[in-house]
Amino acid sequence: MTRPSRPYPGTHRPAGPDDLYASPPPWDIGRPQLAFQALAEDGALSGRVLDVGCGTGEHTLMAAALGLDVTGVDLASNALDKAGHKARDRGLTVRFLRHDARRLGELGEVFDTALDCGLFHIFADADRTAYVDSLRSVLASGGRYFMLGFSDQQPGDWGPHRLTRSDITTAFTGGWRIDILEPATIEITTDPQGVRAWFAAVTRL
Repeated sequence: MTRPSRPYPGTHRPAGPDDLYASPPPWDIGRPQLAFQALAEDGALSGRVLDVGCGTGEHTLMAAALGLDVTGVDLASNALDKAGHKARDRGLTVRFLRHDARRLGELGEVFDTALDCGLFHIFADADRTAYVDSLRSVLASGGRYFMLGFSDQQPGDWGPHRLTRSDITTAFTGGWRIDILEPATIEITTDPQGVRAWFAAVTRL
């Protein structure tokens, strides 16, 4: 996950991506989010997997544990270092890259599945368009994108941008099909109830 626009309760605004992981951020719960764990258990992850905004790598490692070819990308180098240590400790083969999610086409690769926990919701306007175009450039036809993002149903004004249903449906038009768009939860360490989120499953046509 990348920089929120406003800090979570009990945190301070970071100066850059690496500052997010100087100490564990609230969304770094030490295991996969339940919504993504359910995808793994249901067999929804397949082929080559890209975890965009992978942070310390829990979803990347979850996919690797299924025997999938998986790459995690993030801009926070210290988070990627932690992810690499986790992979070695768990005996998993994973590739982690420091790379801008808005420029995925520069990887020159094609993936069948993309995971996004908490990245889409940081983008607005031109950056959001660039990110969706970037995803399109690396997802194979028929490939699937799974997203968990902060919802406008969450009370308060702290944290990242609150996504509306329209934010998501508007972003994924022209070459995309939204298969699932439903309320969900992002688990965090600072609140046992978690925060309200949107879960989306989108197919690249």
